[in-house]
Amino acid sequence: MPFELTKSFLADIEEAIENGQPELIRDEIGELHSVDINSILYELNTEQSKYVIDVLDVAVSAEIFKELDEDIRAKFLREFTAAEIASFVDEMDSDDAADILNEQRPNVREEVIRLLKDEEKAAYILDLLRYEEDSAGGLMAKEFIKANINWTANQCIDEIRKQAETVRKVFSVYVVDDRDRLLGRISLKELILCAGSSRVADIYDSELISVDAFQSDEEVARIMSKYDLVAVPVINVQGKLLGRITIDDAVDVMNEQAEIERQLMSGHSEPVESRDTIWTLTRARLPWLIIGMAGGLFAATLIGFYEGQLIAVPAMAFFIPLITATGGNVGIQSSSIIVQSLASDSNFDRGIYHQLVKSILGALINGLAISVLVFGFNLMFTEMAIALVVAISLFGVVLLSSLVGTLTPLLLHRFNVNPALASGPFITTLNDLLGIAVYFGIARILLG
Repeated sequence: MPFELTKSFLADIEEAIENGQPELIRDEIGELHSVDINSILYELNTEQSKYVIDVLDVAVSAEIFKELDEDIRAKFLREFTAAEIASFVDEMDSDDAADILNEQRPNVREEVIRLLKDEEKAAYILDLLRYEEDSAGGLMAKEFIKANINWTANQCIDEIRKQAETVRKVFSVYVVDDRDRLLGRISLKELILCAGSSRVADIYDSELISVDAFQSDEEVARIMSKYDLVAVPVINVQGKLLGRITIDDAVDVMNEQAEIERQLMSGHSEPVESRDTIWTLTRARLPWLIIGMAGGLFAATLIGFYEGQLIAVPAMAFFIPLITATGGNVGIQSSSIIVQSLASDSNFDRGIYHQLVKSILGALINGLAISVLVFGFNLMFTEMAIALVVAISLFGVVLLSSLVGTLTPLLLHRFNVNPALASGPFITTLNDLLGIAVYFGIARILLG
């Protein structure tokens, strides 16, 4: 059954901490998944959380630190000595260890590496720290199993047994030549079914997707998602095998990118969480609120230019919210589809023009349907002329907003700006202004 944190359970843990009962804490949470233990730690203060970590097994504590939120983890680890951090790092894979050490001060990082018991892991970590965190090199792990092309299947199996303790997840065996250049892979199924004397050269698969060490983590995640890969090898410019990236790391990148895009679309200038300070939350929201306010003031000024029309035909004021709301909604819908397509590299096989034509045709159908409905409804309450102005304006606004919602993210993507910026407040404000201009422009033409 999934773990559910209750107030009574949390109270029992707090009481055990206060009374100094480590055995009770180990019995209650020692067997829980690290993610569930983290949900408990988030409810405790720093001193209580450190007590829990201290009484748990080192391997369990290492798993907890792997799953902790980065900002919280960096602050929390300041409560531990370099020797304690080194004991946790000794239990981790090299990629997770490098992520944690990247968050530490340089002097602490060097001291932890010096205190590591596993010299090979220390060398792995030092190698990984050379790469940018958001690159394939910074994402990869150095623990993997490789086989020389001149080996036999039995030698491959012996190698798997030899590294069983250090390589926790074995998806396949990578095949390299005498210079460590990646040639292909052998699946575990093939390795089990073939004769022990079979040569690797005869059974390996040369069709293999790999990534360069300096490719971005977003590109790596996109490749793994596109080809349904559970692991992908990382090579350097000479084609030498450096490490591998597993699906759990790719999923973390996808989730992080999705969260960034969601917050951009909702009007945040930087990633934030509910536990952040008031200043951080304000700093992330205020820029877009100011932009929205400026757009609103500009829209009010634009309406002021048509004051004479509003005085002559006061009923026109009733439909301004309808025009602006429709334009904003259509723009967000169109931009969201394009942003999703750009993120997944889908729907662009036939080119941008094909997507643009689809967007326009869809807007024509939607605009016509909305205009007919609104025209029929307005005939019951307003004059024919006003109903006609509103219907034609809506048709034009739907068409124009759809075009803007489609082109804006494509242009931002063209200039290497996150296209998610095109959704939310930006596109809504822009389409509000365009909608008002179209509405009063058509009214001036038809009503004189």
